[in-house]
Amino acid sequence: MTAHSNPSAPDPRGEIGTSWSTPPGGPRGRSARDSWVAGGITFAGVLMLCSGVLGVLQGIAAIARDDVYTRVGDYVYAMNLTGWGWIHLVLGVFVAATGGALLRGMAWARFVGIFLAALSLVAQFLFLPYGPLWPITLMGIDVFVIWSLATRTDSAAAQGRQG
Repeated sequence: MTAHSNPSAPDPRGEIGTSWSTPPGGPRGRSARDSWVAGGITFAGVLMLCSGVLGVLQGIAAIARDDVYTRVGDYVYAMNLTGWGWIHLVLGVFVAATGGALLRGMAWARFVGIFLAALSLVAQFLFLPYGPLWPITLMGIDVFVIWSLATRTDSAAAQGRQG
């Protein structure tokens, strides 16, 4: 019985579009690293979406002059709590929107995401005197988002240029 007489056996000649007919430098299959990077981007998008929503809530609490935030000592970068509230509110909206764009696979969202995560990291650092535990947590999330969005393989770079 030959491979051709058995319908379940693969054709030894391959089929159009398989690796034997792909020219050198042509498209390749996705590697495990590509899948891992794509998973990191998805996770970064989810983190940005969640941290953006939490940033909006953080901003609303600061604008409402809620008792959630109390100033811890004197600080060089002093600002009115209402001012910080508006900064966190606007930044949170942009971060959440960019996180949603990352989840939809928009190529521009990677670069904007890195920029906004860096901006959020600085804003959280400057907000430390009003609640040190939460800003430190968000700073860690921002570092992961920056790392995840900056990590890419050559094939991911090519896909970003095409999409």
